[in-house]
Amino acid sequence: MLGQYLIKNTTREQREKLVRDAVACGSGSCENCSSCGVYGGPDPIEMYQPYIDGLKEIAEINQEFRARYLR
Repeated sequence: MLGQYLIKNTTREQREKLVRDAVACGSGSCENCSSCGVYGGPDPIEMYQPYIDGLKEIAEINQEFRARYLR
């Protein structure tokens, strides 16, 4: 199932929709929880931009995030 989200199996438009739907920031669904800012994390859309652009898989981005922000 996760293979369907790989860059090779998606278009840029599909990846962008997937990210926007998953984080729901800026789409009217955001509850303004401020988690992004409170915990010092990046804007979710910016964080996943390399995936949207077809440069990095979601798993790579998540691994980098964990290494940088979670200790």
